[in-house]
Amino acid sequence: MSPAPAWSSAATIRAQVQRLWDDGRLLAARVSGEALFPLELRLRQPTVAQTGERFEEVRAWIRELDAGSTTARGYGYRIVWREINHRQLGRNRIPDSVVFDSDADALRLIGRQLDARRFDQIVAAAIKLFPQLAGWLARRALAVMEQSEAWERILAILEWFVAHPRPGLYLRQLDIAGVDSKFIETRKAMLAELLDLVLPPDAIDANAFGARQFEARYGLLSKPALLRFRVLDPAHAIGGLSDLAVPLAQFVALQTRVRRVFITENEINGLAFPQMPDAMVIFGGGYGVERLAGVGWLATREVFYWGDIDTHGFAILDRLRAGVPRARSILMDSAGLMAHRALWGEEDADKRFTGQPTRLARDELALFEALRDDVFGERIRMEQERLSYGWVQQALAAL
Repeated sequence: MSPAPAWSSAATIRAQVQRLWDDGRLLAARVSGEALFPLELRLRQPTVAQTGERFEEVRAWIRELDAGSTTARGYGYRIVWREINHRQLGRNRIPDSVVFDSDADALRLIGRQLDARRFDQIVAAAIKLFPQLAGWLARRALAVMEQSEAWERILAILEWFVAHPRPGLYLRQLDIAGVDSKFIETRKAMLAELLDLVLPPDAIDANAFGARQFEARYGLLSKPALLRFRVLDPAHAIGGLSDLAVPLAQFVALQTRVRRVFITENEINGLAFPQMPDAMVIFGGGYGVERLAGVGWLATREVFYWGDIDTHGFAILDRLRAGVPRARSILMDSAGLMAHRALWGEEDADKRFTGQPTRLARDELALFEALRDDVFGERIRMEQERLSYGWVQQALAAL
C-alpha cells in the first residue's frame, strides 16, 4: 500500500496562517503598515504522473481544498489554478497556490478576529499617549496581547512616571489607580522596555540594568542593604544591643568610640569572634566590602580584614583598601597556611582571581602570587573557618 501523499491540505494552509500569528507578523503589520496582503501560499501538489496514477486521491484532494475556499465558505482563501496536460486524461486543472486577499480572511480562518480587534484598541490608546511606542508595539505584539487585560494599568504607570520622574519613593508608595506594587514587581522587564522609550534620558540611570536594578534605574527607593556587626566590648553596646544589622547609611552615621574594627567574611567567624576591649566585628559580605568606602569614621580606627587564604580572599582585601587604605590583614599569612596543611581545600576554578592586585603589602602579594601560580599545589585554599580557634585567639592577643 502506497503511503498517503504529502500534498498541502486545508489543515496545512491553516497551520501556515497560524504561524504568521504565532510569530507576531499578522499583528505587527497592523502597526507598521507592512503589506502582507494579498498573501499567496504555494501548495505541495501532485505531479502530472501522480494525477494519472492516483486520480481518485487527487480528486478528493481538490474537493477538500475547494471546500475550505471562499467559493464554498464565503471567507478564507482563493484558489489559484493551473492547467496540466496528461497523455491519457487530457487537460485538467489543479490548485497551484492559495491567496488570502485580506487580513480579515486570514484572521477569520484561525479565529483571531476579536484578538486583532483588541490589539488595535490597545495600539490606538498607546500611540495616542505615546507615539514613540509604535515601533515597540510592532516588535512586541505578542507580548502586548499577553498583557491585554492589564494594558490600561500599564499605560497609567507610564503616564505616572512621565509626570513624576525619579520620584524617590518606594513602589508601595506609588498612588496609581488600580495598580499595586505586586503588579509592577511582576512586570518589571516589560515596564523597563517601555519606560526607556517614554522617559527623558535624565530620568534614567543608565548604569542600572535588569529587573533587580529597576528601582535604581527609574529613581525609586529600594530595600536598603543591611550591614551586620557585633560590638565586642559590652561597654560600647548600643542601647544594650551588641549584634545589629542596619542600613549602610545608618552605619555611616554611627557614633561609636570603638578603636578597633575587624572585618570577616564567614558568618560563624563573626558570631564566634571573642570579646575584645574597644572593638567591633563587621560581617563583610565578599566584594560587598566596597560599601565600607563611604564609612568615613573608619579612617580614624584600626581596621583589620580576615578572609580566606586564597586568591579570592586577597582580591577582596585589595578592593577593601581602595576605600579603606589603612586596613590591615590578619590571619592571612603563610604561617597560618602551613600550620593547617591538613585542612587545605581547593578553590573553585570560576572564583579564582588571576589578575594583579595593586594594594597588597609585600608579604601578602608574595603569598597571593604563590597561590595563584599553584606553588603549593593546584588551587590551594585555606578557608578562614578552618583555622583552629586557638590559633585565632593567639593572633588576636598578639595585637
